[in-house]
Amino acid sequence: MTESAASQLQEKCPVGGELIIPVVGLLFTGYYFTTIIGSPWTAQVSALFVGSFLAVLSLIFIVKATTMVWRGEADFGVRGVFNDTDLETNRHWLLLLTVAYILVVEWGGFTITTFVFLTAAMLVLNKGRRPAFIALLSAAFAFGGYALFIFAFEVRFPVGPFERLMRWLLA
Repeated sequence: MTESAASQLQEKCPVGGELIIPVVGLLFTGYYFTTIIGSPWTAQVSALFVGSFLAVLSLIFIVKATTMVWRGEADFGVRGVFNDTDLETNRHWLLLLTVAYILVVEWGGFTITTFVFLTAAMLVLNKGRRPAFIALLSAAFAFGGYALFIFAFEVRFPVGPFERLMRWLLA
């Protein structure tokens, strides 16, 4: 093997480990869709909205990773997935954020708490890069959740300052 061929093999990024969550997400979405068939229409619409969003994002990621493998930029390896200390640190932060979300959501309400949780979780996963984009994306998701679940379908999620303000403004 030539030196350039050996260096190309070493430079390939392993994407197999990154595909675990999107593939499991697609499987879960398929299962989720089969369980809502007999549910009320509001549950079906909510499930279809959330499941379709998850499926589209998963498929985009899978296509991107497969394209990288096809171009020779990556392989389906899973090197470093199970022993990376950085990953362990991220897992601990995400666990802490999840526990904090559960403890605070009753006081902060669905929308604000979801915004803070999504922003913090994405900043942890993205190592603090692109905070403005992450905050904007988190705001869109949190407000979208409010608009769909609380406003449109009147789901009884925890009420906080944002929900009270919106109830007052829309009254």
